[in-house]
Amino acid sequence: MAIKVEVFSTSTCPHCPAAIDAAEKAKDKLGDAIEVEAIKIDDNEHPEYRERAISYQIMAVPTIVIDGEVTFVGAPSEDELIDALESKL
Repeated sequence: MAIKVEVFSTSTCPHCPAAIDAAEKAKDKLGDAIEVEAIKIDDNEHPEYRERAISYQIMAVPTIVIDGEVTFVGAPSEDELIDALESKL
């Protein structure tokens, strides 16, 4: 079963693209071992995204949740994220 990576962001956050990029590069390296979902919590067409962020008690973006656990608040480096994911494989 793949490790689920959720990247919570907003459309105006200057640091969020780096977090999304790190997750995409981790996906490139780890392949099917992980599943990445980028979630823009300010997307008015998907109010369930904001509800999911509230359920994790997210107070800042970017935030990366790995398998239901808030793991990074702020944008990790690609290596930091890959190390965290590899430790769960």
